[in-house]
Amino acid sequence: MAALDVVRADGLTDSEAVRTALRETAARRRVRSAIREEVQRVAADESDREEMRIIREQMAELVPSANI
Repeated sequence: MAALDVVRADGLTDSEAVRTALRETAARRRVRSAIREEVQRVAADESDREEMRIIREQMAELVPSANI
């Protein structure tokens, strides 16, 4: 019941606290789902992956040599 106590701390009834917790949980799930979909979209974008590879190579060329 500790979780219920947390949401009831704002003076909500049990029913209001449960509804609030459900809404907040649903919102977090929507955000995670949107992030997951964005990751899949980016991972499937061949031109974006190629551009990232080129940038990594360019960045590696800028790293100073360890032979000092």
